[in-house]
Amino acid sequence: MKKILNPYTKIEGYNCFGCSPKNDLGLKMNFFEDGDYLICDWEPNGLLQGYHNVLHGGIQATLMDEIGSWFVQVKIKTAGVTSKMNIRYIHPVSIGDGNIKLRASLLQKRRNLVDVKVELFDTSEKLCANGELTYYTFPIEIAKKKLYYPDYDEFFEKD
Repeated sequence: MKKILNPYTKIEGYNCFGCSPKNDLGLKMNFFEDGDYLICDWEPNGLLQGYHNVLHGGIQATLMDEIGSWFVQVKIKTAGVTSKMNIRYIHPVSIGDGNIKLRASLLQKRRNLVDVKVELFDTSEKLCANGELTYYTFPIEIAKKKLYYPDYDEFFEKD
């Protein structure tokens, strides 16, 4: 498993709700590459609950969208925007039981559309939600110019 660095932290004013380490109200997600997958190990907190001690469904969707977007950036090697999300909630996700795990993988790539499968597991590794997310991806020149997509090697530590 290989840690993914967040090169966007170098951009002045960068404050992504999903992945900025400096956003005090954000999720502060971190990612790892594991073969064909992108993985995130994340700890929920009580400020993000819907029902008592249950992680809000909108936060679950946000977590899934964020890892899907990072999958596109790291595995497809460009940037894109969310076009469609189809999420199925299977079991409630408890807050306070420990970290949850998200896993993203490629379903298919069609021209400039990328379909990503995302799974959300609770601390006991029970599947609690899954989704199919579609991203509209940009040619690398546009991704760099308009979405600040970095050089690919900035996602990883130098050997």
